[in-house]
Amino acid sequence: MALQGTLIWFCSLAVLSSTAPQHESLPQNCTSSGQLLEHLKVAVENSESLTSEWSAQETAQILLTLRSLNDILHQHQLKGCQDAEPKKCPEAKVPENGGLICVRVANNSYCKPLCSHGYDFGFLRRSRIYEECTEQTGFKWRTQYIGGNTLAVCNAAAIQISGASTAYFPKDQDCLTTKSNSQLQSSIIDVFITELKGQGIQADSQSACLVCG
Repeated sequence: MALQGTLIWFCSLAVLSSTAPQHESLPQNCTSSGQLLEHLKVAVENSESLTSEWSAQETAQILLTLRSLNDILHQHQLKGCQDAEPKKCPEAKVPENGGLICVRVANNSYCKPLCSHGYDFGFLRRSRIYEECTEQTGFKWRTQYIGGNTLAVCNAAAIQISGASTAYFPKDQDCLTTKSNSQLQSSIIDVFITELKGQGIQADSQSACLVCG
């Protein structure tokens, strides 16, 4: 099982890091995202027997590779909101330890910052559900931070009191957990759509996206 786990692990890494057209040099059972996910799950389930055969140096090398891979995947998922922002608007910065829901309505863009459990906003923003970038703002983000594209900052906090109750991810459900589940993602986006409609902004969930910091 350790050998099988090792092969699965490196097959998965090969798929994720390959630059070959359509992964032409990779095994056929490693080329789809669904198969890759199953491989990764099996590797995690057998991680104890898998890692027991690795030396400290090998473990460090794999951790280094995974760190680089994590950076690549993180940058890839950050592109998920490009279509939700008017081209004239600067790309909004996603808060670390949180996420950002963005909705595009005509040429206007509205983004709602959220903090993970255990983090709170640097500014009081209970009635400030979202930030906007519109023709009226000169296609610049209207934000509590002067200049630039920082919409919110999530700082470590024992209690969460600075934002609206809907501006936080639930405990044990951070941004990536939410984004990886279509129902959870739809639910949190629908809440924002409802909040926008309450402000007279007729938004559509089809134009919405979620990115994680």
